[in-house]
Amino acid sequence: MDANKLKSLNELAPILHAFKRRGRKIVLCHGCFDLVHYGHLKHFEAAKSQGDLLVVTVTPDCYIAKGPDRPFFTLEQRCEYLSALSMIDYVAANDSPSSADAIRLLSPDVYIKGVEYKFMPNDEKLKQEIDAVESVGGHIHYTEEIVYSSTKLIDEGLRRKNEELIT
Repeated sequence: MDANKLKSLNELAPILHAFKRRGRKIVLCHGCFDLVHYGHLKHFEAAKSQGDLLVVTVTPDCYIAKGPDRPFFTLEQRCEYLSALSMIDYVAANDSPSSADAIRLLSPDVYIKGVEYKFMPNDEKLKQEIDAVESVGGHIHYTEEIVYSSTKLIDEGLRRKNEELIT
């Protein structure tokens, strides 16, 4: 964990604005990041390549709808382990179900989503996020990395274990 990387959204905003005044390009990723896996790492690497500073905002526990007993890790734990990743410069807990408010506050130059979101043109939350990033002069970028889902990986692992027990 790198405590210097952990900031509240309100602490982070003036820091990022100062970097932007010096010509630095700010990149923002947002998500649950409950069980970080290879796909997340590739996503973060691709995101970092789009600018100078990579900021990750994390969805609060109360807005995660991934199934019973999820998330596995608390918001604080998820922020801590993300702060340990070298490609991430800052981590902040979000306080709403969408990243739109955080986008308006932090004013990233680039908002990153995985390629799976490219094909969700009617997703209302995504529309709000795109509107927010465009309102601050930024743009959305979809990473082209292989898509993995923690939920699907867990389900597949459990399915295989059940098959082994049955046979």
